[in-house]
Amino acid sequence: MITRMPPDCCVADFSSLVVVANIDIARDLNEIADLLQAQRANSFRVQAYRAGADTLAGLRLSAQEILEDEGRLGLIELPGIGKSLAAVVEERIQTGHSSVLDRLRGDAQAERMFATVPGIGPELASRIHGQLGIDTLQELEQAAHSGSLMGVSGMGRRRVLAVRESLAGRFQRGQREFESLFDNGSQDISGADDVSVADLLWVDEQYRRRAAAEQLVRIAPRRFNPNGKAWLPILHTERSDQHFTALYSNSARAHQLGKTRDWVIIHHDDAGNGQWTVVTEHRGRLKGRRAVRGREIECSRCYTKKELLVER
Repeated sequence: MITRMPPDCCVADFSSLVVVANIDIARDLNEIADLLQAQRANSFRVQAYRAGADTLAGLRLSAQEILEDEGRLGLIELPGIGKSLAAVVEERIQTGHSSVLDRLRGDAQAERMFATVPGIGPELASRIHGQLGIDTLQELEQAAHSGSLMGVSGMGRRRVLAVRESLAGRFQRGQREFESLFDNGSQDISGADDVSVADLLWVDEQYRRRAAAEQLVRIAPRRFNPNGKAWLPILHTERSDQHFTALYSNSARAHQLGKTRDWVIIHHDDAGNGQWTVVTEHRGRLKGRRAVRGREIECSRCYTKKELLVER
């Protein structure tokens, strides 16, 4: 058992409430492991979440205390807690819920995710999602830099700047980098993402092909599913030594536009909130092809490169 203890002067302050908080997080990690196992994810990922749960359940010091005193690195130093699990634990502590667990339960909501960003409450999150039709934190970040977020009622300059700073911290991107890209009128943010569009398009193709062949486990999303039917295929896969989860979008916007069998949400399980939306383009140079929202120029280059290789 891990016995990291607080200073003697503070021992009396750490009651069963702290232990319960750690146990609550451990319970979530175990549920994530159970769902990953049921959804046929890599067994090593399943075991990683179980090991992390065991670590937190055995801690006598609050995980929140470690996060506050030492940051995410303090969590990573704990046995069985790597970068991915540290991000999950940090989100659970800061927001009271886990987007990974929501996703695996089929309860992911763009509005709830946006509401985890400082300065954005539930009502404003719903307004942003409905007005801009965006589903991911990456798209929210792009909207904050492109100016479209400023057009949403309630999003003043200071609040937009706060969103930029918060998301820059989550994704470790520089504000200057984004501003230079948009000043040049470019959508190419290849330098901002470690995951290549080639890998994202590969995951998208694997997901849609296997979903069509009914080779994937189906989950019952809680939203827009009054009969509780298990209709939403979910894929856990690896590409370039990275873990991904893919699902069709179950957002209000996707249902409204009839895109629940077209829009694919890909989550980067090694990068906390890393996620992208892949859609079929209906105009422009990518018409009829799959494209990652916000990274269309990269997608165009990717297709061109593939075509050149084929011609050779």
